Formats: sequence, structure tokens, C-alpha cells
Amino acid sequence: MEQYKREFIDFMVESKVLKFGEFTLKSGRKSPFFMNAGGYVTGSQLKRLGEYYAKAIHDKYGDDFDVLFGPAYKGIPLGVVTAIAYSELYGKEVRYCSDRKEEKDHGADKGSFLGSKLQDGDRVIMIEDVTTSGKSMEETVPKVKGAADVEIVGLMVSLDRMEVGKGGEKCALEEVKDLYGFETNAIVTMAEVVEHLYNRECNGEIVIDDTIKAAIDAYYEQYGAK
Repeated sequence: MEQYKREFIDFMVESKVLKFGEFTLKSGRKSPFFMNAGGYVTGSQLKRLGEYYAKAIHDKYGDDFDVLFGPAYKGIPLGVVTAIAYSELYGKEVRYCSDRKEEKDHGADKGSFLGSKLQDGDRVIMIEDVTTSGKSMEETVPKVKGAADVEIVGLMVSLDRMEVGKGGEKCALEEVKDLYGFETNAIVTMAEVVEHLYNRECNGEIVIDDTIKAAIDAYYEQYGAK
């Protein structure tokens, strides 16, 4: 496993973004783990978060893209901090763009987007926190494709939960790939999280002990993607 992935897993735990226990998800599923990307709130946390996204994007997609698109609302700060990190780490200027939930009808920047305008020929990487069902892409992809003649290179999320999406067989990231035809990746997968944290101390405690590991295994027996 790449070093940046190991560091990112520790970072999620230290930031209390990734937690283990018993949680009821919006889907109604009882999950032994929960991730809340809204937990990154300080300047240093956001700086590091952008760096991990930038490293993962560079690792998976290289430098041949122009725009980072972060769907509103959580994707807005993700696009901003990752664009900054990409400039600092790799010396490449990439633009950021996000959609608006409500169209702005006044001022110089009126319209359905904020940040950089999408232009014909742009190569775009979508950036999100976590994809559980892929529903956000249903709204976002048509907006991006409708704004200009762009190519969506791929999607990067922070964590692949590796559980079945709406179709009931494949994970949400695989469903998005099949539906829209672009690559989908995560900084880390839950399999990598378990591999790294199982019976290993992180931030002064063992967060995945035998009990939690058994609960995760049982969860994937029921909800894991085939």
C-alpha cells in the first residue's frame, strides 16, 4: 500500500472523520463504520486533505486534466483545497468549478456555476467525499456535459465503502463507471482501511479490534459488492 494511503487512513481516524461502532445510515443499513467528511474543519486539516486528494489524483490520472469539479455543497471546498495542493505539489495550475443549487440571476458571475467556467475541450476530474449510491452523479454529470463540450476523465472520492449500490450487485463506484463511461477511484478502500488498522494502534488506541473486525466482516457478508 502506498505511503500516502497509510497516512490518509491515520488522518481520517485522528480527525474523527472515520469512526467505528454502530451507526444507522441514511439507507437504513446498520453499519459498523461511518465516515463524515464534514469533520474536516480546521485550516491544517483542509490543507492535508487537499494534499491527499492531489496525490491520489496524480497517482491515478496523471496531469492531463484542466478542471476539478466539486458538486455542491461538500465538493466545493474539496475542489478548492485540491486545486491549491496540486499547484504546490506538482507545479500545475488547474481550475476549480462547482455547481450552484440555485441559479444566480445577477452580477458578473450569474449562472449555474461558480469558480471557473467550463470550456469546450476541457478535461474534467470530478471530486467528491464518498459515493454510497451514486445518486449525486445523476444530477451532476448532465450539468457538466451540458455546460460545454468537455471530457470527464474520472471521479475521485476519499473512501470506497465497497458496498452494493442501487443495482444491488456492484459497488456505487463501479455503477458510476458503467453508467457514464469514465474511471472511478478512491484515495483508499475499506479493505485497505481494515488491512492498515486491524489490531494496530492509531492515535493511542486500537480502533479495529477483533470485535469490530467481525462486525465489518458480517456487514460485508450482507452488503458487500460482488
